[in-house]
Amino acid sequence: MKREEKQQMIAQMSDVFKKAKLVVVVHNNGLSMPQTTALRNAIRADGANYKVAKNRLAKLALAGTPCESMADLLTGPTGIAYSEDEIAASRAVVKMAKESDKFVIVGGVMNGEKIDAAKVQQLAALPSLDGLRGKLVGLLQAPAGQLARLAKAYSEKEQAA
Repeated sequence: MKREEKQQMIAQMSDVFKKAKLVVVVHNNGLSMPQTTALRNAIRADGANYKVAKNRLAKLALAGTPCESMADLLTGPTGIAYSEDEIAASRAVVKMAKESDKFVIVGGVMNGEKIDAAKVQQLAALPSLDGLRGKLVGLLQAPAGQLARLAKAYSEKEQAA
């Protein structure tokens, strides 16, 4: 890889580390190319992105970003899943880790705070933002529906009298 390509890659990765709310570091030891392609497609379907990273370049890209604290996680065959949503990347990598023993979650950074693999698992178990919105709307509609039924029953009672 030429020097200009390395500098461009570092700039792109630095931009990712600045914008992403969640970055998860994984070891993808022994994944074949078709498996890696399937992994990328699955992660994109969950609303996240995945990049196989050269550790030295990734460490250079981390400098001055909120993800700087995860530099020690970049060892061995490393992949980086990231998303601008706090949950999407975690859900995608946990799903892949369950499907393949060659894919191991190491840890990551969420909103500038370093997290371990157990925290990534916990994040994946949380409902999505859309799911939470749906639950909230349901909770708000339930009392309104009960109030409407009560008002209708009261008006019917008065009409009958």
